[in-house]
Amino acid sequence: MKVNTILIIGILLLFSCSGSKEVSLDAFDLEEDVFVSGKGLMALQYGLHPLEDQSENQRILMIGVHGSASRGYEWVYPLKTLDTHETLTLFFRWNDNNCPGPSYEKLKSSIDSMLQSNPNLKEVVIAGHSYGALLVSMFSSDWTNEISLTLHTIAGPLAGISSVKSFCSYSEPTLINDNVSFYEWRTIKEIDGAFKSLDFDPQVINLPGSNVKRLPETYNGRKLGHNWSVSWVADEINKGIPN
Repeated sequence: MKVNTILIIGILLLFSCSGSKEVSLDAFDLEEDVFVSGKGLMALQYGLHPLEDQSENQRILMIGVHGSASRGYEWVYPLKTLDTHETLTLFFRWNDNNCPGPSYEKLKSSIDSMLQSNPNLKEVVIAGHSYGALLVSMFSSDWTNEISLTLHTIAGPLAGISSVKSFCSYSEPTLINDNVSFYEWRTIKEIDGAFKSLDFDPQVINLPGSNVKRLPETYNGRKLGHNWSVSWVADEINKGIPN
């Protein structure tokens, strides 16, 4: 009896210490409940996570970066939509209760390692939503790799808010390096639940060379607010971004 009890306890401890389970694009549920798949994304440990197996056909490194207090569901459809046979799709889970700087350095280091170990990759695309857009924007003036980089900031308060500016020493991007393309996807402030109560639009900055796109009022028959903006942008990217 005692041996069986010890064995059961050992098994429970093994599972409790095994860490978060990896998720995959193939397991994403677009029909029934995206919230379940989103919960899996947010249960990942901090770091950069491939959502599919790597292959020699992959040429593009595609990374999604979530915003503050995300439930993950807003990324399920976009990540599935943007993935192709030439794309290696990943998700960056980071501590959004902290300043973006340390997580930016971690993501930058992870990307460098991925590129070194995957010589077939010829392009990097990073999309950041909401608070995650601040993290993504830091690459604009700091990218020196020969491989091209495309940045998508979606509903991002790039102008910063007082708390982030004071506690994190954040400043808005002012320069886009060579070999970098920068896209700002701005929601309509008045219908964006994250921004509508502010007396200014934190998405608006003056970044020379940036491609600014304003989102419409509706998407698939519903108000196009803060979280659904990622899906709308994914559709636009998938169709080919107009100049």
